Order: sequence, then structure tokens, then C-alpha cells
Amino acid sequence: MAAPTCSVPGLWVCGTRQHWGNLFPLVSKPFCSAAAASKPLNAQRLAERLRAQKQEQKKEPVPTNPVQRRVLELVRFTQQLQRVHPNVLAKALNRGILHQDKDLVVINKPYGLPVHGGPGVQLCITDVLPILAKMLRGHKAEPLHLCHRLDKETTGVMVLAWEKEVAHQVQQLFKTRQVAKKYWAITVRVPTPSAGVVDIPIIEKEVQGQQKHRKMTLSPSYRMDNGTMVKVRSSRNAHIAVTQYQVLSSTLSSALLELHPVTGVKHQLRVHLSFGLDCPILGDHKYSDWNRLAPQKLSAGTLKKLGLEQSKTRYIPLHLHARQLVLPAMGSRKEELNLVCKVPRFFVRSLSRLGLEMPSKDETENDEAGHLGVQ
Repeated sequence: MAAPTCSVPGLWVCGTRQHWGNLFPLVSKPFCSAAAASKPLNAQRLAERLRAQKQEQKKEPVPTNPVQRRVLELVRFTQQLQRVHPNVLAKALNRGILHQDKDLVVINKPYGLPVHGGPGVQLCITDVLPILAKMLRGHKAEPLHLCHRLDKETTGVMVLAWEKEVAHQVQQLFKTRQVAKKYWAITVRVPTPSAGVVDIPIIEKEVQGQQKHRKMTLSPSYRMDNGTMVKVRSSRNAHIAVTQYQVLSSTLSSALLELHPVTGVKHQLRVHLSFGLDCPILGDHKYSDWNRLAPQKLSAGTLKKLGLEQSKTRYIPLHLHARQLVLPAMGSRKEELNLVCKVPRFFVRSLSRLGLEMPSKDETENDEAGHLGVQ
């Protein structure tokens, strides 16, 4: 007989009416059943109970500020994503499918869910692709294949393929820059000029300091020498990186940007915005400061608009959304495929609080909550 488990208390995510307690009911806690409580404690079970009690004591008190409560709920939601049963996650991804045909399945990737496994990753999209395939095509279905990647913190359009050959074709389309990509980002500060192209190579370097770590950074081809622009010898490890950007809405201290990455270098948009335009993405705690890994520092005015204290900024999610992909015709499909994904609710709420406007043609799309992601 399966071991008894406890249900998770209901979780209201970011102030919406969608109740996630029913979506993720399989997170178990040790010693939560009467059967477990009646058994004599051995050393291992006693240690587990003590650890659980310690974790309970470490929990922060529930803030009275509604914005701070929603931020903490978002953190708990992303932690919960790592603990649910793969079947539960696959069902949630299934409900969030944006497009499906005989070659492709396009999902709305939620915030906080990694694409691949790694240190500290308990559950990722790759883990549930065999389950999702069986839900869509039956128990004999072969696993779906990834066509590209998105960062753990990035939301939006993600393409999967039924066949490995098709996945390889789509990967080649990305590699040869035949896929049109559009991202939306909320930035701290406003870029000047309001539209342009950032064409600066990117390289990975180690950051010295109290916490040694590696980051992507700019590797410019030119530098200023006594007012004169001088060409610099480029590094062999630098990657060509080109980003088109346009301000869609702005205030004195923040902006909504539309981004078109021409190339696909790791963390390209985050690096170009932060180090190239001096306008880091809201919630980008890694690239807001080159020298350290620390929560993003925000101005008093921005904190007031968001209803947060500086000590809580570490919980602000990365406001970067893969808004749209346009795939060219391929195989039996004779027309291009235009894939658009709704902006998550936490993104929309931040726009509202910061006084930024959504493009008018997109406002109606956010009247309904999306199927998946922290809305």
C-alpha cells in the first residue's frame, strides 16, 4: 500500500482567483499522518522531524502588505514546482498548450521552471516530456523533443517537436537566424535612444571578490582613447551578439521594452540591457551589478510604486517574457507559424504599478487568466 501523504494547504497565487492548491496536491511532509505518528521514532525519523521543525521556525512571518504577500507567494509557487509529481506538472503544461500539430507542440513555459536538470534541480521540463507525450498521443507515444531553450526565470513561448529530425530542423532555423523572436521586458531606467541596436560581443568571465562566480559580460570591439575610438583585438572566446530594442512605454524611472534578439547568445538580452544600455531588467539579481551576487537595488520611487521594501527585492521575479516566435514554413507546412503567448499576471501587475502601459492591441488578451504560470 502506498505511504500516506498530507495535502498541501491551498495557495492563492498573486491575487488571482485561480486556486493552485488543487493543481499541486502531491507534496508530502514527513510524519503528517496518524499512522506515521503512532510508530516509534528511530534515529533517522527523529532527525527528519527535527529538520522539519527547524524549517518551520525559519519561515518568515506573513507580511501585511498585499504586494509583499504576492511576492512571497510567487517564491513559494516556484519552490512548489520543484516538488510536485511529474504527472501533475505534465497535466499543467498540457492545459497551457498554445499550439499543436502533427510536427510541433508549443507550450507556455511558467516562471521558475528549469528546462534542463542540474545541481539543485529536482524537476525540469525535460523530465516530463515523455509523460506529456503520452497524455497527448497515448501510452505508446515517443517522448517529445526540445527545440530551443529558455532560462529558468523566463516565461513564454517554448517549442517542442514530436520527431528528433523535426527538432533538429527547428534548431537549425534558430541557429541560422530564420526564427523571428520577440521578447518583452520591464527595465529599471529608460534606454537612450528609445529605439536602436546593441551590437556588442559577449564573453563569459569569472568575477573576483567575496563570492567567485561566472557571468556573461560585454567584450567590445572598440574603446575610447583620449576621445578617439580605437579598435580592440577581439577575444577568441567572444560571441557575436546583436539585439534590436524599442521602448513601448516609459516613465521617468522604468520602461516596457520590445526586444528582438538577432543572435542567441546565453543571457544576451540581460547583458545587453544591463551592461550595454544601463537599464537592467526588473528582477535581474544576477546582472544588475557586475561585482557581486546580491538582490537588485531599486530607487526609493520604484520601491514605493511596487509597494516593497529594499529587503524584499530579492523576491522580485525576472520580468522577461518570450512574447512571440515566428517559424518559417517547413516540411508539409507551407505557411509561416506565428506563435504568441500572453504576458503573465505578475508582469501585468508590475506594469500597472509602475505606470507603464500595455500596447492597446494586447490589453484584451490579458482579461482571462492563462492556463499555466504564476498569473
